[in-house]
Amino acid sequence: MSLAWPWLLLLLPLPLVLRRLLPPLAVPRPALMVPAHLWQAARPTGGARVRGPWLAGLAWAALVVALAGPRIEIASDVIPASGRDIVMVIDLSGSMLKEDFVLDDRPVTRLDAVKRTASAFVAARRGDRIGLVIFGERAYFAAPLTFDVEAVARAIEEAQIGISGRGTAISDGLGLATKRLSRSDAPSRVIVLLSDGVDTSGTVPAVDAARLADGHGIRIHSIALGPEDLENQPRSRDAVDVATLRAVAAAAGGESFRVRDTADLQAVAQSLDALEPNPSDRPPMRLWQPLWVWPAAVAALCLALIAGGRRGWTG
Repeated sequence: MSLAWPWLLLLLPLPLVLRRLLPPLAVPRPALMVPAHLWQAARPTGGARVRGPWLAGLAWAALVVALAGPRIEIASDVIPASGRDIVMVIDLSGSMLKEDFVLDDRPVTRLDAVKRTASAFVAARRGDRIGLVIFGERAYFAAPLTFDVEAVARAIEEAQIGISGRGTAISDGLGLATKRLSRSDAPSRVIVLLSDGVDTSGTVPAVDAARLADGHGIRIHSIALGPEDLENQPRSRDAVDVATLRAVAAAAGGESFRVRDTADLQAVAQSLDALEPNPSDRPPMRLWQPLWVWPAAVAALCLALIAGGRRGWTG
């Protein structure tokens, strides 16, 4: 426990100092003479005379302690807002159904691997505002920017192939995320783009969409997902356009990642936490809980007892 204003404790001896320095109170002569035996009966008892000064002293001490602001420090589970807005832009084209990832020792689709990793990444971003854009042939916001990261994680887990078409409109997904983030006044605005294909349905080149984002001060990190890429397998139907995704990240001041298996995907989530520090890793907030009400209550009780005693003396 500590005091907010400990120097106020210097007021404790003030009544004694005033009593010593100030002249005695002049007592007026009584206008009516009362017989001695009646006057003695009207005086308070010896115990009341003793308790009165002690109660007054205790009331003064309790009041000074209350003014000094006693308090205790407590830890709060509340995590302060980071000032960062992040929009996850996830590819839901038909190629995401390909089973070439391993999760829990069994083959799974690219989409299942992404759901597991991306939802865990989002759920841990307490303090950030997170949004979700899903794109296939078309792009749409599946979750607006919100501090409710659990809701965004659920939206990722519930995403289904085909709801936005089976094409790959990377530039449309980037454009929609950029449009929303450009209206934000957050100090840090980030797009995390995850795709496993080639931009086949976008209305403008993906790199141009990235340059537009960069013009608004928005950073883009890209994740190229899949074991094959156009640089090594130019004729593969499900190869990812690593060069374009790398150029997208470079154009918007971000980092590009290559993911071939589940381990790579988990490592990317850790790398993103390093690039965009996770606010939930901060130490808990330290708050002060005031305790002044307790000594103030003691002072009020003492004054009430003094007042009650005086009424008893005069009653």
